[in-house]
Amino acid sequence: MSTSLTTCEWKKVFYEKMEVAKPADSWELIIDPNLKPNELGPGWKQYLEQHASGRFHCSWCWHTWQSANVVILFHMHLDRAQRVGSVRMRVFKQLCYQCGTSRLDESSMLEENIEGLVDNLITSLREQCYDEDGGQYRIHVASRPDSGLHRGEFCEACQEGIVHWKPSEKLLEEDAAYTDASKRKGQAGFVYNFFSFRWCLFWGALCLVIVYLQFFRGRSGFL
Repeated sequence: MSTSLTTCEWKKVFYEKMEVAKPADSWELIIDPNLKPNELGPGWKQYLEQHASGRFHCSWCWHTWQSANVVILFHMHLDRAQRVGSVRMRVFKQLCYQCGTSRLDESSMLEENIEGLVDNLITSLREQCYDEDGGQYRIHVASRPDSGLHRGEFCEACQEGIVHWKPSEKLLEEDAAYTDASKRKGQAGFVYNFFSFRWCLFWGALCLVIVYLQFFRGRSGFL
């Protein structure tokens, strides 16, 4: 997947979801490879996605690798009077540890992963720019398979001082609570359906008994 295709996919998903989330406002998404964390202008807000999943492809030796620690930085600004908003985005790169080249490579992502990341962005955007309850973040760090120790010396984000490879306790607690709530909801739905089915059988059998008794009584009177 080329960089241009990945960029187009990000913009496509973002514009589609923002049209649903905030149809009265006009938002733009800008890719900015020079974006710096915590360097914000007046009125700008920041959201940092620290554990995105992406695949890297070395342009020198053709080595490919998967990473669950891709860092994505977002800066957001909303002009409430003009109803115009802007998001600047930077996906941090990684170095190939196979050939040791100094060339940083960009990641490619599946569309389903991009959709989840955009959902997280919109959740943060609603909280910080609109003062709304954004809802549950789609972050499931605890359920991810352990891909081994993150090699910070090959990570652009780590080299710029962003400590991100170890999930925070808050994320782990949120993920555990989200998983537990999903299980309880599924169990409650099963119990509800089970008892509903039993009640249908009960009332159906009762109706048959009443019809049978009425029919038997009618025949007794006739005889």
